[in-house]
Amino acid sequence: MTGSQNHDHIYLTEPTSDTEDRVLRTWLTRRESESGERPAVVTTTEQDMAELARRGDDPLLTPVRVVWMPETTNGHRGARLRDVLAARDPLHLGPNAQRRVLRSDPTRCRVIEGDGATLRELRDRLAERGGGSLPEFIRRQAALALERAERGLLGTQYKVSRFVVEEITDTNRFANGVRRLAAQLDLTVAEVDRRARADLHEMVAAQSRRAIALWDQLGRYFSRAYRLDVDTTRFEELRELNREHSLVFLPSHRSYLDPLVLRPALLANDLPLNHVMGGLNVSFWPVGPISKRSGTVFIRRKFDGDEIYKWTLREYMRFLLNKRFNLEWYIEGGRSRTGKLRPPRYGLLTYLAKAFQDSDASDVYLVPVSLVYDQLYEVSAMAAEAQGAQKRKESFRWMVGYVRAQGQRRGVAHVSVGRPLSLKTLLAREDDFRLAVQKAGIEVSHCINEVTPITASSLVMLAFLGIEDRALTVPELAFILGPMVDYITDRKLPTAGDVDLTNPQVIRRALFTHVDSGVLRRFDEGNERVYYLGKDQGLVAAFYRNNMIHFLVVRAIAEMVVMAAVDEQFADPLTDGWHEALRIRDLLKFEFFFSEKTRFRDELRAELNLIDPMWEDDLTNPEHVQNLLGRVRPYLAHRVLQPFLEAYQVVADHLLDVPVSQEFDEKSFVAECLALAQQERLRQQIASSESISAELFGTALQLARNRNLIGTDEPTVADRRREFADEVRTLVRRVREIRALAHAKLDDARGPAAVDVPSGAAGTETGR
Repeated sequence: MTGSQNHDHIYLTEPTSDTEDRVLRTWLTRRESESGERPAVVTTTEQDMAELARRGDDPLLTPVRVVWMPETTNGHRGARLRDVLAARDPLHLGPNAQRRVLRSDPTRCRVIEGDGATLRELRDRLAERGGGSLPEFIRRQAALALERAERGLLGTQYKVSRFVVEEITDTNRFANGVRRLAAQLDLTVAEVDRRARADLHEMVAAQSRRAIALWDQLGRYFSRAYRLDVDTTRFEELRELNREHSLVFLPSHRSYLDPLVLRPALLANDLPLNHVMGGLNVSFWPVGPISKRSGTVFIRRKFDGDEIYKWTLREYMRFLLNKRFNLEWYIEGGRSRTGKLRPPRYGLLTYLAKAFQDSDASDVYLVPVSLVYDQLYEVSAMAAEAQGAQKRKESFRWMVGYVRAQGQRRGVAHVSVGRPLSLKTLLAREDDFRLAVQKAGIEVSHCINEVTPITASSLVMLAFLGIEDRALTVPELAFILGPMVDYITDRKLPTAGDVDLTNPQVIRRALFTHVDSGVLRRFDEGNERVYYLGKDQGLVAAFYRNNMIHFLVVRAIAEMVVMAAVDEQFADPLTDGWHEALRIRDLLKFEFFFSEKTRFRDELRAELNLIDPMWEDDLTNPEHVQNLLGRVRPYLAHRVLQPFLEAYQVVADHLLDVPVSQEFDEKSFVAECLALAQQERLRQQIASSESISAELFGTALQLARNRNLIGTDEPTVADRRREFADEVRTLVRRVREIRALAHAKLDDARGPAAVDVPSGAAGTETGR
């Protein structure tokens, strides 16, 4: 409702208690004495609204409401748990509580005014929307105006969507869309209308302040295992953008706790509640009803053939953008089972882009968000799933066990926000809409990786992977990770906390995080304490390592290119080396996000410069290339690429045994690969259990499908499968040679004099 001048004035009030009625009358009397006017008061009941709608004049209608502010605790206003568990909205008290508050703390009682509008303006606005009930429309517009006024008083946390289904369906646009779909699908208009309304009721977040307050309390309890670390660098920019545009938060997905971690981070930085697009699989009682009323939009997992549902979802998203609500979903679709970012899923992003194009919004900003945890309860379960175990279905019983497990402290949850991306700009870059959406999703993923911080927890895991079953002392860890810290510093990579792992005290803290969780074990009975990976913990350790792996991939490829130059003695080192790098990049394109080729070349040269600034001086000299390989520190290829390459080798070798055919049973093939990989691991033909992963076999098959090696009976398939297997075997051999060089350097450094650690390091080995 908007203001107007020179009209009779009517205040619209909702049904009130006796206490609120006295407060309103006192306020009106004071307002009359200040302004000299005596406006009428009309209650928004059905009868009074009907009489108001029949008036022939054009009065100015201004909604007013009594609001009860939350109690102040430690200087902050917020609802307490006993308040939110009560039957009423904690901001709209019961009669007894109202009388008590008015006696003890009258400052908590406020009267607010919504923006006014004339009766004619409201009639015109309703006509533009396609008609409908004017009394109901006046009541709805008054309530929405009061919601906006309350938000200005109480803060953006309480920006809630009201009357959503009515606001969408009571329009010409909705009616026209229903008729169009009915003709397209050969259904009756009534049937399409019924199904569309039912879909809206299923998906729309029916928000209430009480549920929001309750969910906030429950969220703090559910995520109590973590201390929150939020990088606030971008929040001022986000607040400025949010004044004019919707923000769509697209976090990485590591845990069921992700929305409970991101939510307080945003609210603490004065950003409103997001509409979180979630799957119906987590809508079970009691979490589903509470979260739906506090901002969660439950979406069906699959609705490919349901054109009515698709259209309804687009209309709902369009409404949210027009009303400048913020959205949130996980661009990977599901939780990462490996710890690294999954490829983006384009479904919701496509619906958003179409909704934006149909909306009145001038722009929408995509906000990449990185979420990283020092430890996660569900990693062991996800590792088991990667090796073929059945995923446990979410349920109330499952939730109780999950929440209980959060009673153990698990370190820090890190929240980092990437640079906001204009959806309007991203879509304008390509004429092909589908391609533009795909590139937008990949750009978001790049931005998430850019701000994902390196933690001490992930660095320690890096040391224990790529060394087979070897145990390490603290000085050996320092030898491995000291150069890694230098590398991070040289590249100015984002870090979380203290990553000076040349300090044994820092190493100990990170070690104990993993020892306490069982990922690492220790052995105390020799002359020096050693640490080693626990039984079947390879995939768990890899999950934490993979949080930072994207920063290391180009460096690992650079090492592989140098090894290839030694192996093959390139005739034209620069050209041949570049082709080798592109070949590895193509092989791993479904595992990692690579920059476009020009930037990738620059990144590769930068990595070679870090190894040796003079690397280009004498590349035709085999001895120079051999020395270049020897100067690498730290070696990373075996720690980064070996598990992926060995998993690919399992797939490539098994494809040689599978008949060439248009039929390909991927599920059975992956199950067979899991068994074969387990056998090769037992025979020590595979270095780590990390390679025994259905997820890695799945991406290897994506590559095979991309190369037309499966699902076809072309005559050349058998030969091309052999070439694929040979290509992977060569890369596996080279990465193992790099691993041997790394082990030799570690063996040479075992003497105390060779280990660069601070004095007193031995003393830190006592105690725990």
